Amino acid sequence: MALYANRLHALLAHLSSVGWMLHGAGAEIRDGFVRRRSPLRFSHLLNQADRVGFGSLPLVALVSFFIGLTMALLTGHQLRTFGQEELVPALVSISFTRELGPLMTGIVLAARIGAAFTAELGTMTVNEEVEALEAMGLGALRLLVAPRVLAVVLLMPSLVVVSDLSALLGATTISHWAFGMNHRFFFENALESLILRDLVSGVLKSLLFGLIVGAEACFQGLTVRGGAAGVGGATTSSVVAAITSVIACDSLFNIILVAIPE
Repeated sequence: MALYANRLHALLAHLSSVGWMLHGAGAEIRDGFVRRRSPLRFSHLLNQADRVGFGSLPLVALVSFFIGLTMALLTGHQLRTFGQEELVPALVSISFTRELGPLMTGIVLAARIGAAFTAELGTMTVNEEVEALEAMGLGALRLLVAPRVLAVVLLMPSLVVVSDLSALLGATTISHWAFGMNHRFFFENALESLILRDLVSGVLKSLLFGLIVGAEACFQGLTVRGGAAGVGGATTSSVVAAITSVIACDSLFNIILVAIPE
């Protein structure tokens, strides 16, 4: 019992520390507005947005294409035994828009971008560059954390849309080959099966997952201890914690969504 209590305490302490980091970044940005200076360097934000968006676009599209293809093929063969293979478009579109699109994109970004952010900030922390920025009064959280977190949060919805479209493309390709399903019929049924609730839930999930990935990666990087070995350990911890948090929050989000009447 004491072991579980200690783990719960450690988890709550970790969450509060991440929250304080985000609060500190927001306070530094607000201070910039008060002093009538740029709240953050937009060149840094654009650079991080390019890495998160265009850099992750091919991987997100490729992973989603093959998952959509596999999902349509396997479910289509099962539904074919009941003569209901025309349900494949609705199944794939709803699954990816509401669930798999945000989830897979969050996992890909946690592995690709989260690891990169942690390694970069961890190296700067070990080399005492972060302390140097603080000593010069430049605001390390404003310069280092804010652009990275904002880039992930703002680009996640766009990447989720790419994920959804890529999955539908893969699904319609295999459906045409395996079940003789017309492409126009597939996309019309896919769009007709969607409701506003599916689209809104996908967007909200993407924003939440982006915040989780960006905040966890930056926190792990800024709290590195132990030199190069510490950077490697923090990078691993960042990826594991971000993926686990994304999946856990996705499950909690679905429970809340199901509990809310349509």
